[in-house]
Amino acid sequence: MKQKALIIGGGPAGCSAAHQIYDLDKYEIDVIESSSVLGAGVRTQYYGGHPYTFGPRHFLTKEKKVFDYINKIIPMRSCAEHEFISYVEQDNAFYNFPIHMDDVRSMPDSQLILDQIKEAKGVENSRNIEDFWINSVGIRLYEKIVKNYNKKMWQVDSNKEIDTFNWSPKGVVINDGLRAALPGFISAYPIASNGYDDYFDAIYDKANVKLNTKIEKFDIKNKTIIIDREKHKYDIIINTISPDILFNKCYGELPFIGRDFHKIVFPTEFVFPKDVYFLYYPNNEKFTRLVEYKKFTHHKSPTSLIGMEIPSLNGKHYPLPIKIELEKAAKYHKLMPDGVFSIGRAGTYRYLVDIDDCVEQSMKIKEILQNDSYDHPVPLKRWREFK
Repeated sequence: MKQKALIIGGGPAGCSAAHQIYDLDKYEIDVIESSSVLGAGVRTQYYGGHPYTFGPRHFLTKEKKVFDYINKIIPMRSCAEHEFISYVEQDNAFYNFPIHMDDVRSMPDSQLILDQIKEAKGVENSRNIEDFWINSVGIRLYEKIVKNYNKKMWQVDSNKEIDTFNWSPKGVVINDGLRAALPGFISAYPIASNGYDDYFDAIYDKANVKLNTKIEKFDIKNKTIIIDREKHKYDIIINTISPDILFNKCYGELPFIGRDFHKIVFPTEFVFPKDVYFLYYPNNEKFTRLVEYKKFTHHKSPTSLIGMEIPSLNGKHYPLPIKIELEKAAKYHKLMPDGVFSIGRAGTYRYLVDIDDCVEQSMKIKEILQNDSYDHPVPLKRWREFK
């Protein structure tokens, strides 16, 4: 007789977990999802005939085994050549981000910036994200490229409030040579016009999927939930939602930053230059980023869809990289008994957890369940650190 497994949430993390533990052929799997579809913000939607997702969702990893796994299920095309550029209003110029040394040399105040880079103290004694950047590149470049963007991104009055920076590019904040945004990473996007949807929908054949379903009560200690006043008990639980919800927020609520998302169709085949997929805006405008979707999707159309992101408190998209909140999340993780896992961006409560990490975390859970080697509800050690 098979054991019972519960997956809380049917987004990329929950679907990845279902794929992995199904392969063990020892679990009857329930996936509980509060919305009407699987895939969450990575589900393909359409506007003006253009396919898009809630924010750009390219697959980005340094782990070949992770890429090879997803590529077998949903074939991918490379987008490794793509660049990120930022519009700096005070210079009326576009510069690469991560910051590129050729751009620094072209800036009107280049000599001052180069002098400050040379005099930078190094990041070792940095206490917050402002210290980190000033100690890396000097105050002028920080104020030009980083300061306002981070304040908008995290909805803070001062970047000194963001007191972790292991999610930022440690010590390597200026590139030289290639202008591709993320050299050393495998960067790809699904070839299919519906993006990742087939990966999500394959779960219907592997699990009992319950959409539009609300869990009324959690008893995580006993691996039990209540739905429609009926009790359901499980042998293992894989959580992908914010961990405070599982424990009635007994240590307080975990805060998230949300997004207001706007779609604009332009009457031209392409809007951005050839290899530019993203535009960042580190000035006083409310939005942070624009993305041209057909650069990823290769959708054929005489028009082009641009997505605009405005940070807000609407929705739970990005966990705050603030120590007191990460420590609070760790306290919730400590309440989870053996056989309960917490994965994905919300479940791990880590900003940098993305689609590839959801797959890798799920692979690790499969390995743990095969070898009975459970040691922590967050399966990858690198996501337990918050200094």
